[in-house]
Amino acid sequence: MTQDERRVYLIRALLSEEAQYRDMEIPTDIQQQKGITDFADLTPMQEGIYLWQGDITTLHCGAIVNAANSQMLGCFCPNHGCIDNAIHTYAGVQLRAACAELMEKQGHEEETGGAKITPGFNLPCDYVLHTVGPIIRSWLARKDKELLASCYRSCLDLADQNDIKSIAFCCISTGEFHFPNDKAAEIAAHTVKEYRKQTHSKIEVIFNVFKDIDLQIYRELLTAD
Repeated sequence: MTQDERRVYLIRALLSEEAQYRDMEIPTDIQQQKGITDFADLTPMQEGIYLWQGDITTLHCGAIVNAANSQMLGCFCPNHGCIDNAIHTYAGVQLRAACAELMEKQGHEEETGGAKITPGFNLPCDYVLHTVGPIIRSWLARKDKELLASCYRSCLDLADQNDIKSIAFCCISTGEFHFPNDKAAEIAAHTVKEYRKQTHSKIEVIFNVFKDIDLQIYRELLTAD
């Protein structure tokens, strides 16, 4: 049974429990159901660089980036609003199983600034790149900035190694990890531009934002050049 067949089977079972819903039509186009956005339909802010506000779990592209914790097993707080929880929820239990296998082979927690790759499973993207950003506990140190830049470089390197043509970055470390939004965006934009320039990489980069403040910050950064 394919994923689509399982989806239809489960929806029909749920609808059959309530008489008023039994004849409800089930959409056949999965993009219609989730409101999937194809990155190819976006307009670049600069050559090879895009800005998009929306739910990263609905973005169809080569890879999306997950701001993971050091255990790399998804968020451990049920119904938590973090991106880690959202990505694991919509990717399905296969993602946690794949991450658990990676961590078992590694034998230790994931270090800050690195990256790991897994399939996207039930997400519309092909892959998920997992990176652990720095946690800001008091003031912002130089080391924190270097580690955040490393997160972006590691993901870009890993994407190029796997011939991924497009990658969507969330705002790494700015949520529960308390990295200042404006400084994080500056580091993200600078690191991506330098990587593309130095490596001559053709990978297309989408800066995905959810909050209006991040949209404003990135828009100003990407239109200033």
